[in-house]
Parts: sequence; structure tokens; C-alpha cells
Amino acid sequence: MLVYNISIKVNHAILSDWIKWQTEEHIPEIMATALFDEYKFFRLLETDETEGPTFVIQYFTNARKNYDEYILKHATQLRKKALQKWGNGFIAFRTLLESVQ
Repeated sequence: MLVYNISIKVNHAILSDWIKWQTEEHIPEIMATALFDEYKFFRLLETDETEGPTFVIQYFTNARKNYDEYILKHATQLRKKALQKWGNGFIAFRTLLESVQ
């Protein structure tokens, strides 16, 4: 199992609209690629939220080729859309995880 993990710190000023956009538009767009089997959306607790809360969105797949295809064919366009919509209202860090059990 591979997990495409995205950690995002979101500015308080855009928070409610950003969450709505994630759940109604952005996540459904990523899932519509059919390259991930499921996702989970979390809010980090016990962190400094002075500049805004941090969220983690995880997309799950059993095939490395699915992740590679997503990065190659979809990631750039979807990241660009997010930047156009929210500007510097968020910052994201992306990692790829592999399950060891």
C-alpha cells in the first residue's frame, strides 16, 4: 500500500471556503482520475495554529504506477488550479509513504 500524503497549513482567512473547496471540488477531482482507491482528510491537533491550522489529506493506492501516472499527468494542473484560487493562503508539503505491514 502506498499513501500520497499532503500536509497543508491554511490561513485562517480562507479556512471555511478552503475546506468546502477541498471536499466539494479538489478531492473529487483527484479521485475522478481513478488512480487512487480511497482518501482520508484529517486536521492535525496539538500544533501551533497561529498562522492557521494544518490538514493532512492521504490518497491510497496499491500500485506505484498509479501514483506515477497521477504525478505525471494530473498533479501539475491540479496544483496550478489551487494556486490560482488560493494564492499564498496555504502552503503544502507532499510525501509518498509505503506501508510496512
